[in-house]
Amino acid sequence: MTAENEAQPAPRAADGPEALEAVALAALSGIRHAFFTRRGGASQGLYAGLNGGLGSSDARPAVDENRRRMAGHFDLPPERLVTLHQVHSADVVVVETPFPTDERPRADAMVSDRPGVILGIATADCGPLLFADGQAGVIGAAHAGWKGAFAGVLEATVARMEKLGAERRRISVALGPTISRNAYEVGPEFVERFVTADSANARFFTPSERGDHARFDLPGFIGARAAAAGVGAFEHLGLCTYADETRFYSYRRATHRNENDYGRLIAAIAITPGNGESRA
Repeated sequence: MTAENEAQPAPRAADGPEALEAVALAALSGIRHAFFTRRGGASQGLYAGLNGGLGSSDARPAVDENRRRMAGHFDLPPERLVTLHQVHSADVVVVETPFPTDERPRADAMVSDRPGVILGIATADCGPLLFADGQAGVIGAAHAGWKGAFAGVLEATVARMEKLGAERRRISVALGPTISRNAYEVGPEFVERFVTADSANARFFTPSERGDHARFDLPGFIGARAAAAGVGAFEHLGLCTYADETRFYSYRRATHRNENDYGRLIAAIAITPGNGESRA
């Protein structure tokens, strides 16, 4: 089942970060998640707001404070929030215990069946994917830019979740704020790569104002991969990072403005502590 829904604001403390929720994931008992916006953070300048990117050039104390606020949204200490050194791959790691920020694995997805561990993905136009099988008590998070989506990071995450006891027909997948087709112009070699791999991929491209260029529907491509993978539900929040500067960071928007860096949004999911006993 595939759906596109208007994101629901998560409960927020007066001074806490703003987070959006997917309907399907919010309905699961014992699972918490958040697609954090840039609102409610300590960063300044180009990064103004809730920049969670350890790979950015933002002041580290501000990033640490932002991550503390995000973990606090889950009622957990900041060391429980784990993120990756993302490399646009389809590589998935299993997280049993939190790892230090300076020992982040080079990968683009994580899965876990351990309560109290927050799996976080950093994005700024790429697709943030959160996964959960509430019955099995297994969660996942993946960074799906075009390279990762094309290489199969979604399918690899589902397969690794199955090894922990999940069943794909029960897995709900939510795609958070992502660059939209209208804002994503690509060249002819990009189109050729996708259409050569599968002629059906032509449906994700529409002509742009520049004759040999096209606009790419990354959310649509990710949704099609989810449907083909046979997951129980796929939900797209339908929000464009490029178009909404007040809520989202955007790599492409920063590039078009010749800015030298950009903030990173964090999408996160966790099994609530105390829920481990109820797992099937």
